[in-house]
Amino acid sequence: MENKEREVKNKKKMKKILFISTRNPYSNRYSGDVIGSKKIINILKKNSSLDLVTLDDKEDFSQKGTFAFKKPNFIFKFFFIIKSLFYFQPIQFGLFYSSKMKNFINDNANNYDIIFFYHIRSSQYLPENFYGKTIIEMGDLYSDNYGQTFNTLNFFNPLKYIYFLETFLIKKIEKNIFLNFDKIIMFSKNEIKKVDKSFKKKLVHINVSIDKINKKYLFSKNNNKILFIGNLKYLPNILAIKSFVKNILPNLKKEDPNISIELIGEISNFNRMMFSTNKNIKCWGSQKFLDKFIKGSFCGLANLDIATGIQGKVLTYMSYGLPVICSKIAAHNFDKNVIAYNDQNDLLRKIYKLKRDKILSNNLSKRSLQFINKFSWSKVKNDYLKIIKI
Repeated sequence: MENKEREVKNKKKMKKILFISTRNPYSNRYSGDVIGSKKIINILKKNSSLDLVTLDDKEDFSQKGTFAFKKPNFIFKFFFIIKSLFYFQPIQFGLFYSSKMKNFINDNANNYDIIFFYHIRSSQYLPENFYGKTIIEMGDLYSDNYGQTFNTLNFFNPLKYIYFLETFLIKKIEKNIFLNFDKIIMFSKNEIKKVDKSFKKKLVHINVSIDKINKKYLFSKNNNKILFIGNLKYLPNILAIKSFVKNILPNLKKEDPNISIELIGEISNFNRMMFSTNKNIKCWGSQKFLDKFIKGSFCGLANLDIATGIQGKVLTYMSYGLPVICSKIAAHNFDKNVIAYNDQNDLLRKIYKLKRDKILSNNLSKRSLQFINKFSWSKVKNDYLKIIKI
């Protein structure tokens, strides 16, 4: 009898959380945001009562605690984008908007103690007159990333001007988030330093997490693969690969015709077709298990000209003990645990050095595995539980 009473009391004490994500965490999509949101939901569910509101391919309320609203079709997306711009909101708000989802959240918000918003685009669903606590995982400063993209793109590329507009609009939304949300989660301490000091008490630093740390890299002079992991539908990633294929790969092939760059992540059919004409480029698409790709690789590549915060691809390489070569902007958060290069010629030299130098490669591998420990999910997950208790 006493045990039953205790269980009833514990249930009454449990906080009720509404988790808002614009991509369904339970979909089969293998991407960082889907994986990340699912991990957070699963840990919060252990100590709280949690319901999920999300967009999906179809409307579905059948799963207990999940309210999935159908994503708008192309015509409605176009309409919502125009509407977003009319109200000086980012284009991505229009891409991930549902009026049904908005109305549902407004009608039900005050049944919950906490609303957890996953990523900046979900902030458009902040209900009016909500009396509980609001938390958002913003991650990085998107306005900074978009500004870098604007500066990188060619004058004649129409995307340059879209990114210019989006930079301005995202910056406005970020300011609203800092004003209106109770707690804002960011991944990088360097990114937090960029935020106005008046908002510092609202900011919470939580590391990006890695599921497992498992040394798979083994040095061999016969290793001839360079790995690039990342969504190749994401502009900074595809720009980085195209630059590498144009400026670096031809010189590498002269030295060693067997060298290849292997791409892991979503890729458009057009880019897959274009890359397939080069026998030294292999496109594998999204892959859940990376062990077999680490075998035979001598480095992981993060040659990004556009980067903010902590790059997930670098953490992934490190979790396998694979030495990493980064642009200076991507290496910013990793101290001396990665190799940073200054220009294209320096990148070429350092790739050669990693391929040949066993001592350097093994030292980098060892430092990577030591560094990555603080990013393990077993350590990071408690930070999410703490923020719910604040």
